[in-house]
Amino acid sequence: MPVFEEMSELIDRYCEGEGVAETPVKAVHLYRATGPSMKVPTIYKPCLCIIASGAKEVTLGEAVFSYAPGKYLVASVDLPIVGCVTNASAALPYRSLSIELDGQMLGDLVTQIDLQVGSASESDCGLHVDNASDTLLDAVMRLLRLCDEKDDISVMAPMLLREVHYRLLRGLQGARIAQIGMGGSNMQRISKIIRLMKDDFAAPLRVDDLAAQANMSPSSFHHHFKQVTSMSPLQYQKRLRLTMARQMMLTEMKDAATAAYEVGYESASQFSREYARMFGAPPMRDVSAILGRLGGDGTAAANAY
Repeated sequence: MPVFEEMSELIDRYCEGEGVAETPVKAVHLYRATGPSMKVPTIYKPCLCIIASGAKEVTLGEAVFSYAPGKYLVASVDLPIVGCVTNASAALPYRSLSIELDGQMLGDLVTQIDLQVGSASESDCGLHVDNASDTLLDAVMRLLRLCDEKDDISVMAPMLLREVHYRLLRGLQGARIAQIGMGGSNMQRISKIIRLMKDDFAAPLRVDDLAAQANMSPSSFHHHFKQVTSMSPLQYQKRLRLTMARQMMLTEMKDAATAAYEVGYESASQFSREYARMFGAPPMRDVSAILGRLGGDGTAAANAY
């Protein structure tokens, strides 16, 4: 059976309808859609994404990444992106899986293999698309099949996840992916700061303080941050806050003023203006339109990608 046909059958087994499905292997998540979607802002964690059928487009800053079966997408750090399914129908749904990436596992593997990873001072975009090798797809498929072998998961999942990480490092983008796990690399330093910003997104942004925590000068920090995220720290924080506010309104049914305050805005009117610029409509009108399209399932919209 061709690999993407089998992958589609396995995804359908857990995703009978629309939306996200968890699996018995905690690091593996599945998604299914029967039609093209609206553009949905969300936060990508470090992950590997592979499409079994259909196609998708992801925007990071001004950069657009398109991929379909045969390609993979890797996010190296937590990134606020905008994603949409571009090719899907009831007859041929969009089906995809994501696998969480472990920086510690990557770092351990880098020390064991002969890999030219370049200088730790280098930085690169935290999102990229490339061709999926047969060996990578084979490892992913064995991990996906494991979902049906629940008695074997506790022993086999760590080994198969390690192989998936290994196959990524052995691919053409291995040197870039290795930066995720390299202690002291600028990619890892920026990743640490991004996690701090995400964990406390309502806190005031002080670039000098963040640069000091990254052990960089402010100018170097700004340069490397923009290389990794395609945004300045201020743009990243704004997109992060607005995306988190939208998720709060969709999944927790909070009003705009409450969401604005909880993500760090002191002015509800400023929040509304910036929200409308980013999403194309004021907060409550935007949320009402989404819930209307999805039959009130805000969680599906917030977690669709």
